[in-house]
Amino acid sequence: MTCRVDDWTRRTERWRTRWTGLTLAPTDELVTASDRLQERLSEGPCFDAARTREGERVFRIPDFTREQPRWPDFAPQAHQLGVGSMMGFLLYTEDEELGALNVYSRKPGAFTEVSELAGWLLASHAAVAFSSARTHSQMERAVATRHMIGEAMGILMGSHHLTEKQAFDTLRRYSQEHNVKLREVARRICEYGSLY
Repeated sequence: MTCRVDDWTRRTERWRTRWTGLTLAPTDELVTASDRLQERLSEGPCFDAARTREGERVFRIPDFTREQPRWPDFAPQAHQLGVGSMMGFLLYTEDEELGALNVYSRKPGAFTEVSELAGWLLASHAAVAFSSARTHSQMERAVATRHMIGEAMGILMGSHHLTEKQAFDTLRRYSQEHNVKLREVARRICEYGSLY
């Protein structure tokens, strides 16, 4: 694939109404500037790829020197930044949409159908790899949290002569009454030796 700069945008949702993207691993300042522009304007191929739920999974602007009716505000401003052509590929698995792989070139017409196929293959593999890594990371955090909760329960059981059920109920009740996540309550007990 012929390209000079690329990045990967992860989808994040804030307040359930406004979409924001997080640019991970940009290879050039052009990428960051283009992603910020798309977020500010709420339009562009990478913005569309990252927020699309159905339909198109690949977006391409072959030549920024020509008018782009689909992205009338974004295209001319991106061209002023130095973008000549670009593609956006939705990163998704059967279970989730993860963001977009964005490929930029300063040269108009840099991407062909072959480039699009290569980008699509790369995006497919990247989505599976990222999803697996994220799942693994979540499992590691869950095991660490479970361990910390068990340790906190042991501290409560030993210092207050509680049963296992009573110790867990104490953690749960404190968490609910003080609106603090259970793992945070457990962390405090492990760090300070008590709830108070």
